[in-house]
Amino acid sequence: MWDPQQYARFASHRGRPFADLLARVGAERPRLVVDLGCGDGPLTLSLTQRWPGARVVGLDSSPQMLDAARALDPDGRVEWVEVRAEDWDPASLGQPVDVLVTNAALQWVPGHLDLLPRWVDALAGDGWFAMQVPSNFDAPSHALMREVAARHARADDLLPVLQRAAAVAAPVDYLDALATLRLDADVWQTTYEHVLDPRGEQPSPVLEWVRGTGLRPVLDVLTDDAERAAFLDQYTAALDVAYPRRPWGVVLGFTRTFAVGHRPPRA
Repeated sequence: MWDPQQYARFASHRGRPFADLLARVGAERPRLVVDLGCGDGPLTLSLTQRWPGARVVGLDSSPQMLDAARALDPDGRVEWVEVRAEDWDPASLGQPVDVLVTNAALQWVPGHLDLLPRWVDALAGDGWFAMQVPSNFDAPSHALMREVAARHARADDLLPVLQRAAAVAAPVDYLDALATLRLDADVWQTTYEHVLDPRGEQPSPVLEWVRGTGLRPVLDVLTDDAERAAFLDQYTAALDVAYPRRPWGVVLGFTRTFAVGHRPPRA
């Protein structure tokens, strides 16, 4: 289960890659804009501001996130739909997609490269596909999570769920996939050095960051309080060594992969 409040604790940091991704999308007057993996909604709502004449659809598999999104959208500017990315049929929208955005979602979808042809096929002429995924599977925040899980009494249950983020491909693989689908492709990586908790109000801010995302599968498995506490005690101690507090805060380096594809206008 997703916790929208926990996820939103670092909203400004999490929103920056979305803005950087959309800055490379050149659509001017799209009719249909889709956000696949819309989460708790504020970033999707920003699409209605950029393209006020567009029909905007937000898709997500989490009912908790969609409830939070609908609460932010009392005027119904976005169509919020509960569906898994693997199950989504673009034809259900009844018209070609002019802009398809998926931001920090596909890392939860093993085999998503195989889904790209279906999604790209749904694009209109002059349509845009834009995706962003975390590429920090080997960062200390995630490597330490796996190390602690391997020592835990529930290791056999924990390690499989922590392998899902390995679904993220190399940048060149996204470039090859989009170019093979005859899109003009633009792929890049950025490492953000996020300064967390500059006022020193959180004992372990990196732990609070991952609670909203990468740690969620662990917390879903460890429903017993004692099991969860044993994991969190070891993991927090390791995080605090890997991410020491500096005078200006705790620095979390976070690499993300971006891929934008543009379908040339049809003749």
